[in-house]
Amino acid sequence: MAKWLVKSEPSECGIEDFVQSAGKSIPWDGVRNYQARNFLAQMREGDDVLLYHSSCAHIGIAGLVTVVHSAYPDPTQFEPDSPYYDPKSTPEKPRWQAVDLALVRKLPRLIPLKELKSLPGLEELPLLRQGSRLSVMPVSEKEWQIILGHAG
Repeated sequence: MAKWLVKSEPSECGIEDFVQSAGKSIPWDGVRNYQARNFLAQMREGDDVLLYHSSCAHIGIAGLVTVVHSAYPDPTQFEPDSPYYDPKSTPEKPRWQAVDLALVRKLPRLIPLKELKSLPGLEELPLLRQGSRLSVMPVSEKEWQIILGHAG
C-alpha cells in the first residue's frame, strides 16, 4: 500500500468534516494541478493518507484518512456552476481525477509544520521542500513511520 499526504484548508474539508462523516466517504475533488492529479490517479483503495491543514491559523497534520475509492473522473470539472469547472474537459476525455477518502482517526494533537521541519529523516518529504505547493504528494514508508511515531 502506498502512503500519501493531502493538503486542505480546514474550512473547505478538514479533519472535523471527516469526524462528522465517520463511516462515510468524502470525495477528494477540485484538484487542478497536473502533478497532483497524476498522484491522485496512482491512489488505490486501502492506501494510507495524512490529512494536512493549510492556509489557516493552525497549520499541520491533523489526522489519518484512507482511500476507499480509487481515482475516477472528478465530477466538478463538468459542472458549470462549480468553481472547479473546466470547459475543456469532457466526459469522453476528462482531465481531472478525484478519489474518495474516509476517516481512520483524528490525531491526539495537530503536528505543526515547525515540528515536522525539526524531525530528523524528513528532509526529503515533499511537503518540506522549498517552493512545494502540491496538494497531493507521496510519503515514503520511512517518513510515514517517523511522522506517526511523533504523533503519539
